[in-house]
Amino acid sequence: MKKSEIRFDVTVDNDFIPHTIEWQATDSGMEGKKACHATLLSLWDPTEKATLRIDLWTKDMLVDDMKRFFYENFATMADTFMRATNDAEAAKLIRDFAKDFGEKTGILSQPKP
Repeated sequence: MKKSEIRFDVTVDNDFIPHTIEWQATDSGMEGKKACHATLLSLWDPTEKATLRIDLWTKDMLVDDMKRFFYENFATMADTFMRATNDAEAAKLIRDFAKDFGEKTGILSQPKP
């Protein structure tokens, strides 16, 4: 069995607000740390039957970038949910929500950078 590692390094200011977030993963195909401005990490605790979350973003994360970040997370969650459950009806609900969110926040009308 193979073991992989994912690592996040977060530098915070005096108020514990993230200044920088860097990540690296042994199976990413990239060498060294990569910078990012936001991360949403969800973990399922099988004992507590509850989701644990670590949501971080830096001061440099722009509001429009955060909107796109959430839109893309919602959209890909539908695909992940479908692969995990094979529940096409519920996956469609997530896709529809993502589309509605993208339209209402203006993300879908903006050209992707």
